[in-house]
Amino acid sequence: MGLDLRQVVAGVLTLTMFVMLGNMIKREHFDSLHEKLPGEDQDAQFESSRLIEQDGLVRLAKRSKGPWIRDGELLKPCWTKTALDEVEQSKGFVTFSLTNGPEYHVSQIADAVVVARYLGATLVVPDIRGSNPGDKWNFEDIYDAEKFVKSLDGVVKVAKELPSDISIRNLAVVKVPNRVTEDHIVENVEPVFKEKNHIRLATYFPTVNMRKTAQKSTIDTVACMAMFGTLELQSEVSEVVDSMIERLRTLSRKSDGKFIAVDLRVEILENKNCHGSGASGTKSCYNAQEIALFLRKVGFDKDTTIYVTQSRWDDSLDILKDIFPKTYTKESILPADKKSKFLDSENSELEKVIDFYMCSQSDIFVPAISGLFYANVAGKRIASGKDQIIVPADISGTSVRITNYISPYVAKKNHLAYSCFC
Repeated sequence: MGLDLRQVVAGVLTLTMFVMLGNMIKREHFDSLHEKLPGEDQDAQFESSRLIEQDGLVRLAKRSKGPWIRDGELLKPCWTKTALDEVEQSKGFVTFSLTNGPEYHVSQIADAVVVARYLGATLVVPDIRGSNPGDKWNFEDIYDAEKFVKSLDGVVKVAKELPSDISIRNLAVVKVPNRVTEDHIVENVEPVFKEKNHIRLATYFPTVNMRKTAQKSTIDTVACMAMFGTLELQSEVSEVVDSMIERLRTLSRKSDGKFIAVDLRVEILENKNCHGSGASGTKSCYNAQEIALFLRKVGFDKDTTIYVTQSRWDDSLDILKDIFPKTYTKESILPADKKSKFLDSENSELEKVIDFYMCSQSDIFVPAISGLFYANVAGKRIASGKDQIIVPADISGTSVRITNYISPYVAKKNHLAYSCFC
């Protein structure tokens, strides 16, 4: 029996329709993952993103530019410089060292300036010391010394070094707590200073609390100015940080040049103090997998660029790179001609400085580890209007609003920086 031509044509048309329908379904599926849907508002960020579970991974159900948060208001300093002649000047000197990394330097500078100001003493520009014996640098190896001296004009007298007739070995060492109070200076520092005339300060940190206090005093004004108005990177270090930021922005074209900085250091995560919950019952540390799932669930897609403070790649970061392929450590984005100085040397001081300023200038900062690094990066960001700080959490659902995880320092405006800036 011969084939009816009409049946052949109908069969071909039916097959063609099924092929077209199949392609439409496939195209609709991939468009929903990679293209902006018609009528989708450009500013609809996390609200327009839905997440689904597929093969155990969290995926975006449609393209979004991500839940990026705009910069906050640029705040202005509240402090004013008080004339030096309002404080009786002594002939004594106050010396100190910067230790343990830039997150400590900020606080150590503030305490030293406050003490020297109260005593009417001359402050000596500090040296910088690492965690290992013999790790020692001049202040100008990392920071702008001229800017530092100039910024303190009218606040305290500053000397670049001790007079030759004063031996550092003969200085009385006085320990002061971070955010030293006037009462503590009167009771514990001033008597020693009056007896010895020259002292060496050593700041200790009984707490990493950087929340603002209810009352303001002259000492707080001096501390604010010292903490936020004195330290700037010297030119070479600043240029390295700028080049790394520019490299990340170039790699982030699909997110308009934006990138996330995550403070995640494997050696700290492996510390026994990071395994459990903190005093408040909340976790104090999050690993790479937890950070990856958190960022996915708040709406960031796979094209998001992430900078991790871990210096060299560690296998534990693989899960983060699997979900966010554009994940980088400083090892992969440092200019080649700077690696020997900033990465391959035995000391880690310059690496810490890079991390502090990268996290301070990123479009979003995520502290995977609680502590002073988080607290003082938060302060620097708040001071510059970059208040996009997101605190990670374990999320049971598949989709959440990023605004639920804004740092309490910002959401409650309870960081010390809010006392210093208006």
